[in-house]
Amino acid sequence: MKERRPMPQAEADGLIEGRNAVTEALRAGTPIDKIFLARGETDATLGHIAAAARDKGVVVVECDRRKLDFMSRTHSHQGVIAQAAVREYASVDDILNAAREKGEPPLIVVCDELSDPHNLGAVLRTAECAGAHGVIIPKRRSAGLTAVVAKTSAGAVSHIPVARVPNLPALLKELKDEGVWVFGTAADGDRLLYDADLKGPAAIVIGSEGDGMGRLVSETCDFLVRIPMKGKLNSLNASAAAAILLYEAVRQRMG
Repeated sequence: MKERRPMPQAEADGLIEGRNAVTEALRAGTPIDKIFLARGETDATLGHIAAAARDKGVVVVECDRRKLDFMSRTHSHQGVIAQAAVREYASVDDILNAAREKGEPPLIVVCDELSDPHNLGAVLRTAECAGAHGVIIPKRRSAGLTAVVAKTSAGAVSHIPVARVPNLPALLKELKDEGVWVFGTAADGDRLLYDADLKGPAAIVIGSEGDGMGRLVSETCDFLVRIPMKGKLNSLNASAAAAILLYEAVRQRMG
């Protein structure tokens, strides 16, 4: 029989396995990023867990039992594994208020379905170093505040507010109503990054690793900016693109 490959220690951290353990975590108010349920299970207890999780705004993902078997460290997950968040999520108002308290125009990073936790952790680290007031991610199809993200962020996750929203286009419209200009990053952007005015209230949207920004997100942006590419490749890693945009904003704001 082929031996199961163990999960890397860093990625295994923060997993809560089994029906009783997950139920108690929900009851105790433990910050939970996602709950993974075995697809096709009709057990009433799992149904109660899913309902309780959704009532608390926790994302519930149905998946193949083989995925749960691979994730599990205890080998007795009973059809449910919760992935704990390393800290509570902030609200968008918390991020805007952080800028007001500092007397600064908001500088916000919006990650459009950034699924790689290492990329999200790197974005958080750069955003904190650049003095951004917060990061916003979608609830679904995105990495969350997991142990891997926390480790990759080198501690930044403890210092920068991260909000999670159900609908990014609606969120961008709300930011625009608050006077924030929305800058999307795209290879075919209509202006160079260095021609964008990032001194005022700004939200910088970073697209997903493979597909970039979604259509509705892109259409909601005020401006689409491009990073000049002088080599043979036509795109950068998402966290590298975020760093370039953020530090151009820093440069402009220091001028």
